[in-house]
Amino acid sequence: MGRVSLALRVAALALAFGILAPAHLFILRVLKRPSGAVPVLFHRAFLRLFSVRITQSGTPPAPGEAALVLANHVSWLDISAIGSLCPLSFVAKSEIAGWPVIGSLAAMQRTLFIDRARRGATATVSQAMGHRLANGELVVLFAEGTTGDGTRLLPFRSSLVGAARAALQGEGDAGRVRLQPLAITYPRRNGLPVVRSERAEIAWYGDMELAPHLAAFVRGGPIDVHVVWGTPIVFEPGSDRKRATAAAEAEVRRAIQGVVTGRPARGTASSPSPVTAEVDPVAGLSAA
Repeated sequence: MGRVSLALRVAALALAFGILAPAHLFILRVLKRPSGAVPVLFHRAFLRLFSVRITQSGTPPAPGEAALVLANHVSWLDISAIGSLCPLSFVAKSEIAGWPVIGSLAAMQRTLFIDRARRGATATVSQAMGHRLANGELVVLFAEGTTGDGTRLLPFRSSLVGAARAALQGEGDAGRVRLQPLAITYPRRNGLPVVRSERAEIAWYGDMELAPHLAAFVRGGPIDVHVVWGTPIVFEPGSDRKRATAAAEAEVRRAIQGVVTGRPARGTASSPSPVTAEVDPVAGLSAA
């Protein structure tokens, strides 16, 4: 991508932000309502401008059906990839709130920031998670707790899963939570399978600096992202949180292996359906 092309795309993205942000703030601050559709539109604009094509398979939760989504985590690009699919919010580490640009976008997404160094942080975040789940929202938790290199899955953490159930009970709910496994993979770039040497241009992990990584992303060309909605897991008051989280981890692992081998995991659709800018950008979005 040349400098002129990059400058035009950045300008178009800034224009989209300038149009959508005021509407988003008006809905949040004046109407006092969640504005889930606006971030979806922004993510779709970003993906369209920077040639990122999203496909998905499996069955996502129906609109208005609450779920705690347990996903693997490969890159900062995961946010836009998942965020372009439907209205939802994320749980993220508190450091992200202070990052330039990304922190502001995360706040627009109604991200729940957790300060791991502060005692009681889990209880505060879980209470907010429980409130949103009780209101029929989707909350995405990157259950590995960090990003990986995209070649292996790290163990899923179960602490916030159990806390979310307890928080639901505090909301007057029975504490029954739908755990929704979600696998995100980056199978192709420039139409060809991604090889191990290209992983560092997509996956962002360890002590990698963001600026060089973004430059490599821009230079590298079109990326295909495939998202798999796994078989949901019912997490009831009597369920063991560690076993339920391990089951979600196993489902994500199977889904990733299915994408790699070309054999869809059990319970997923065999042919992915595109969720790119060719689709009506407001299809499936609520007015709020």
